[in-house]
Amino acid sequence: MEIRNAQSAIEAMVKVAAVQFDPKIGKNRRNLKRILELLKQAAESGAKLAVFPEAAISGYVFDSLEEAISVAEDIPGPTTDALEEQCARLNISAVVGLLERSGRRVYNAAVLCGPNGCIGRYRKAHLPYLGVDRFATRGNTPLSVFETPVGRVGVMICYDQRFPEVSRCLTLQGADIIALPTNWPRGAENAPEFILRTRAVENRVFLIGANRVGIERGTEFIGRSCILDPSGNRLADADGASESVLRCEIDPEQARQKRVIIEKGKFEMDTVRDRRPELYGALVEPRKSRVESRKSKVQSRRSKVEGRKSKVAS
Repeated sequence: MEIRNAQSAIEAMVKVAAVQFDPKIGKNRRNLKRILELLKQAAESGAKLAVFPEAAISGYVFDSLEEAISVAEDIPGPTTDALEEQCARLNISAVVGLLERSGRRVYNAAVLCGPNGCIGRYRKAHLPYLGVDRFATRGNTPLSVFETPVGRVGVMICYDQRFPEVSRCLTLQGADIIALPTNWPRGAENAPEFILRTRAVENRVFLIGANRVGIERGTEFIGRSCILDPSGNRLADADGASESVLRCEIDPEQARQKRVIIEKGKFEMDTVRDRRPELYGALVEPRKSRVESRKSKVQSRRSKVEGRKSKVAS
């Protein structure tokens, strides 16, 4: 990932926003115009960071790779150009989901733009069998944290939240805030209810989840965008149907205090310092393919049979 230096003095308290709206599939220009309007609303309310949904520029429920390619964009491209200009004008940073084109490949991506330009790009690493992710290529960008005027921001997209390794890696790189552009459909209610709160608590970070609303080609999206503090408390919540701009003030410094003291000298914990990495080797072992797994099982059975035969023969 290419990163520009966007460091500046961080105020003690900063206002952040999660933007929930209803993108229209295949209507990139219309969606971008709406995003710029909502970004202005967020900035006028004092927000210095706004997070938008996954695939906010293009929509999500595509039926083929060809259809997805037709609305995917280059990065940098028209969307990042417009976002850079608006962010500079409004002195705000924004995380926005879009489809990225790379030859015959499509990536489900998000960009982070700020007052000084485009800071970074992230491609969704984990893909469910749903919508455009059925045809997208798994992301190959590093899990990275970016310096912004509001603090250190990490980015993951939707399904990534179900893999605790992602948010933990961002935390270990110093993230104060994790931005989650998402498209939670009906059936994913446990994500805003439980999973996001768990990720915030276990990593002691602020988490901004921006979901969409509306029905797209028969798929209903559940809204419920939220902003969570490092204790998993909901600082702001959206409903399940309305377009809205959630806003609240946060102190990024809170995310840097990983030690939780319930009762000094008697009940204290630190989920970063108290880790035992030497026990977690299985997390980074290469995943075996189904064929390799079958071969391994067959070989194991053969070894057992041969072992019995040897005993009988002896």
